[in-house]
Amino acid sequence: MGLADELGKKKRLMIVKEVEFGVYLGNNTDKVLLPKKQVPKDVEIGDPVEVFLYKDSSDRLIATTQQPKITRGELAVLKVVDTGRIGAFLDWGLEKDLLLPFKEQTAKVKKGDEVLVGLYVDKSNRLCATMKIYNDLQTDSPYKKDDQVEGIIYEISDNFGVFVAVDNCYSALIPKREAYGKLHVGDRVHARVVKVKEDGKLDLSVREKAFLQMDADAALIMKKMEKNGGCLPYTDKADPELIKNDLGLSKNAFKRAVGRLLKEGRIKINEKNIEIRQK
Repeated sequence: MGLADELGKKKRLMIVKEVEFGVYLGNNTDKVLLPKKQVPKDVEIGDPVEVFLYKDSSDRLIATTQQPKITRGELAVLKVVDTGRIGAFLDWGLEKDLLLPFKEQTAKVKKGDEVLVGLYVDKSNRLCATMKIYNDLQTDSPYKKDDQVEGIIYEISDNFGVFVAVDNCYSALIPKREAYGKLHVGDRVHARVVKVKEDGKLDLSVREKAFLQMDADAALIMKKMEKNGGCLPYTDKADPELIKNDLGLSKNAFKRAVGRLLKEGRIKINEKNIEIRQK
């Protein structure tokens, strides 16, 4: 395996030749330049140097002693620093930004966004980033049912739900039936493990168990009513999609919270709306 095959990886290579503009690393038949400004002090021919291999702006294989924020085989959260006609550009700790092509984006990204990506070599032998990381995530998490976890959303599917990388590395899904609220790719979420599947993947919910969630839902409804001048323009018989789009709640969660507020005497339900009961 030659050095070109190690693109995107860290390697420990021996200095085989010194030149005016740096040193060559590797062996006499397969070597790569480490530019002069990157050469550690007090090294000489025969000494090993740990470097990262990538392509320079002229598309030539080159070594650097700088530490990139991601290498091949890893996942990392990187910041979008710019966008262009071929994709977005990410800060990965090197002078040349990392390209995230449009076709490798699971959602359109903009400057300032933070996204979880992997590193791959494209058909032109260039290093690029990808947000399509489903197959790169681990399925051996230490978590069990009802554990609280943190993760980042990396893809949203109309059919399946919201795909999450727990701890930036474990495969998880917020199923469509649990995906309430406004969730976007790049969002960091706090969730509860609902199920650990046989293959090790996690099912998550961003909501607590019903009896714990009810107070938070009731507070959300009251806040919405106060913002609307003291009422909601629909009742607990409203269409589930209307409730979901307006409050981010399922119809069942909405009815439970409304029932709690009604029992406490804080609201009254009219024919076409719900009002805050005046004290």
